[in-house]
Amino acid sequence: MNVIVNRVAEFLKRFPPFSFLDKEELFLVAGQVEIHYLEKDQVFFRQGEPARPNFYVLKEGTIHLVESTVTGEEIREVCDEGDVFGVLALLGKRPYLLTAQIIENSLIYAIPVSIFEKILEKNSRVALFFAAGFAAGQVVVRQDLSQGQKARNELRSPSNDHSLLIFTDESSLRISENVLTCAPELTISEAALRMTEAQVSSIVVCNLEHHPLGIVTDKDLRTRVLAKKLDPASPIHLIMTSPVITRKRKENFSNLYLTMIRNQLHHLVLTEDGTDRSEVRGLISDHDIFLSMGNSPAILIHALINAKELSEMRSIRDQAESMLKYYLENEVAMDFVASVMTEINDVIIKKAVKWSQEKLKTDFPDFPEIKFTFLSLGSEGREEQLLRTDLDNAILYEDVPKELQETAKAYFIQLGESVIESLLACGFEPCPAKIMGSNPDWVQPLSGWKEYFTQWIVTPTPEALLKSSIFFDFREVTGSPSLAEELSAHIFEEIRKHKAFLSFLGQNALNSPPPLGFFKDFVVEKSGEHKDQFDIKAKAMMPLTDLARLLILSHEIVGVNNTFHRFQKLAELEPNYADLFTQAGTAYEILMRMRALEGLQQGNNGRFLNPKTLGKLQRQLLKNTFSPIAELQQIVEVRFQLDYFRR
Repeated sequence: MNVIVNRVAEFLKRFPPFSFLDKEELFLVAGQVEIHYLEKDQVFFRQGEPARPNFYVLKEGTIHLVESTVTGEEIREVCDEGDVFGVLALLGKRPYLLTAQIIENSLIYAIPVSIFEKILEKNSRVALFFAAGFAAGQVVVRQDLSQGQKARNELRSPSNDHSLLIFTDESSLRISENVLTCAPELTISEAALRMTEAQVSSIVVCNLEHHPLGIVTDKDLRTRVLAKKLDPASPIHLIMTSPVITRKRKENFSNLYLTMIRNQLHHLVLTEDGTDRSEVRGLISDHDIFLSMGNSPAILIHALINAKELSEMRSIRDQAESMLKYYLENEVAMDFVASVMTEINDVIIKKAVKWSQEKLKTDFPDFPEIKFTFLSLGSEGREEQLLRTDLDNAILYEDVPKELQETAKAYFIQLGESVIESLLACGFEPCPAKIMGSNPDWVQPLSGWKEYFTQWIVTPTPEALLKSSIFFDFREVTGSPSLAEELSAHIFEEIRKHKAFLSFLGQNALNSPPPLGFFKDFVVEKSGEHKDQFDIKAKAMMPLTDLARLLILSHEIVGVNNTFHRFQKLAELEPNYADLFTQAGTAYEILMRMRALEGLQQGNNGRFLNPKTLGKLQRQLLKNTFSPIAELQQIVEVRFQLDYFRR
């Protein structure tokens, strides 16, 4: 039994909010977990059913949370490993809002809420984590609304401040100080008139001491007066919700919002001492919370998921740029910033793919269900695309019988064209080299992609090595993950058979000249549009990217694409060089921040900096990022015998 508890605890501690628990709390939770095996096509719970005394964590498999509407069923959420679901219904003591459909055989952990409620009261970080998700209208609470590796490092660290998951500054929370109140004898019609004149959605009923007796909202007027044909001349106390739930005006946000969730409140009355026996001091509504969180990644992602038009998505992505600027200027951890921007970009891509599939139903009415995956490449594949720079992506689909090959190719090319059209409309730039899902060359079945990679590895020409620097960083964004996994396995199998490829890749990583010249000044462009400017991408970022990719490939590590995550992993694998790899990862984060800030300030991709406009501190900081490059190049030269290789 202890072995099972240990395994459960090991799994849970990888994901927030369980990563916020101390060892005692974690094993308390793990000891109460029930493990459920759910078979494909099973329904775990249905929309409208009463909430069970547990919430759930997906251990493995896939679960869709589906909403039944008058027009049919709509997938609201796709649960991934580590996602927490079934919480909103439970804490709010309300029926399930969605139906849980088992898409693949799944294992879930059922956690009794009775255990967790005690932790919520003691552990503010856990409460804050749930509050962030609920405030964004989430039905699945996940690590910063992301999947896979995103934001886990940020959320693991006990020293990091996660108020940014909710809003920029807790003091920005909108609380109504001048609360509309009335006596219990006031007529319903007069109360409604006062609410209309004050342009508010509630009125608090008070006694002579200004202590709250109850509250009446717009909804109460509809359901308790109009629907029941109650005489509007009746006193307001007949329809008020009483006793009223209250909290102290200076209570922290997470406690206030969790109180609203648990009690299904749209309005919470705040009093002097937190009881209904003291004066009313304020009112907070769920609308106030929503408005306070306008610059939150949770709100932006929620808005993107529910966007109906491309223009709406473009506007939200523009907003994300403002949030990005705030994060960069306030030194928010780059790991977290990159994770947030990647998730925002991924949601846009997923929506574009879904809309494109819907459009193609007319032209391909009988098209069979063929597995495919939309791949992000380059900086977006590495989860490093902060600005809307040029797109690098591709489409991978399963091999089909000969009679379907022509139709499948035509379908996926049109799908790619439609997706790229949507992404361009959202403000992204087209790839100058046309490495996009709209180019037939990069819309291929699995066998075609395997052939490409084999050719690049077996015959590493300069062009092949250039393509390797883009395509080796592919990442599955939406579709069938198994295809991307099979392609990864093929790549490593080919590299094992042709180890000389790594030496060619190593030689390519050494081709970038040192960023500083003989007199220790920046090597700038000698001519052209960017004369006297420093190319931060080619001279500083790409060398680090290429070195990290080469070293991680040599260790056969799958699924770590991000450059600073690669350096973190290398520091674990090679403790003798841990300091150097850590320094390289930090350098890359600084370079990403500098480039993004330059791009936001200049309204471009931020690639070229004018060294003369940099302050002394900025110039020194930039120069400091160059030092790991030379050391790493020396290691690579020795390790891959490049001196011998060049003879």
